[in-house]
Amino acid sequence: MRHGGRIQAAIEVLEDIIERRTPAAHALRDWGKAHRFAGSKDRACIGGIVFDALRRKSSTLWRMGFDDEEDTGAARALVLGTMVWGWDESVDSLTTTFTEDDHAPAALTKDEIAALQGGRDLVMAPDWIRADIPEWIWPAFTNNFGDNAVAEGQAMLARPPLDLRVNTLKTNRKAALAKLKDFGGVAAELSPVGVRIKAGTKLDRLPNIQSDPVFLMGEVEIQDEGSQIVSLMVDAKPGETVLDYCAGGGGKTLALAADMNNEGKIYAYDIDKRRLAPLYARTQRAGATNVEVVQPPQNNLKKHRGSMDRVLVDAPCTGSGTWRRHPDAKWRLSLSTLELRMAEQKTVLDQAKQYVRPDGLLIYVTCSLFAEENEGQVYAFLEDNKDFELLSSGEVWEDRIGTKKAMPWSEDGCTLTMTPASTDTDGFFLAVMRKIKKEE
Repeated sequence: MRHGGRIQAAIEVLEDIIERRTPAAHALRDWGKAHRFAGSKDRACIGGIVFDALRRKSSTLWRMGFDDEEDTGAARALVLGTMVWGWDESVDSLTTTFTEDDHAPAALTKDEIAALQGGRDLVMAPDWIRADIPEWIWPAFTNNFGDNAVAEGQAMLARPPLDLRVNTLKTNRKAALAKLKDFGGVAAELSPVGVRIKAGTKLDRLPNIQSDPVFLMGEVEIQDEGSQIVSLMVDAKPGETVLDYCAGGGGKTLALAADMNNEGKIYAYDIDKRRLAPLYARTQRAGATNVEVVQPPQNNLKKHRGSMDRVLVDAPCTGSGTWRRHPDAKWRLSLSTLELRMAEQKTVLDQAKQYVRPDGLLIYVTCSLFAEENEGQVYAFLEDNKDFELLSSGEVWEDRIGTKKAMPWSEDGCTLTMTPASTDTDGFFLAVMRKIKKEE
């Protein structure tokens, strides 16, 4: 495909996403199935345009003179703005591209040319548009970040890097970095076991690490640096008994196994057995021998009540902290979804607490940036469960991460919130609660 055809394809995919609220990955997949002639480079380019456009959807449409994404031509305007303001195109280069390619979009109109060459000044836009955050959730976002809300939103507009966790059960970071040198891998700023491959721009693609021996042999795992840090902050000790209550595919489970040096026991449980399925192969590849996968229903955990040194609850959430990776998710988020996630969070906390031993720890984690899913849930839990107390995570951060590096947010001096703006990671919230041991 030529460049003009790729641009037209991106418009068609975005029309599907906007008009039918189709998830971006599904829309791109469907387009690819209907256009088998498109090669891998074509699909990568189209995907790059689509995701870059979604990251800055509200600000780009505002600059193009659109006040509603459902207006006719919004997808086209979104792509045109993305090409000029994000991909270094110009009115002249687009005009040439559209003229030379029969599969390109129609010629630029006078209004489009005026918008692309001048148009609205983004400085004059409302804060939620400058931050590219959905208007309905903006009050909750500003409630969390105050005067820094716009900067926090804008930090999620760049392409995310590829972060890898070095599996210390099999290697060390120095050796892994040597094998990842040709991919541009560098030591992560915060995680002592992290490697980062920076994202590019425009046609740049991140490497397919999953086909490389360093991944296939279990020496590294794909895991955002923020998720790595959360795993380190659990501070699981060798020989302890740990429950990963919402284990999913097991990214944090494997990180805990390495941190414990395969000593002790980790029980990985999830209410959805399909999410647990990849963990069997992942544990073998990683050499994690202290992991036991526990299939649902919850009754299979009955014998572990009151016995766990640490229980990690990586709760279901809106995923707002990962919006730079999944930008379409922020535009599909609804109040009903937020309320559903909050109800699920309360449920899993109430369920997970029963497995914590006296003097044991309950660690609550989300990849959300909303106080309603974070501090709000923790304080409500503590109000209803007087046998738990909130601990400060600051000392653990200093011990495991350091004091002379980027620091996370902390609304109360105890809980921690990492964000793309503050720590250059995905957004993660962490709170540690101790079950109070009754005096005899």
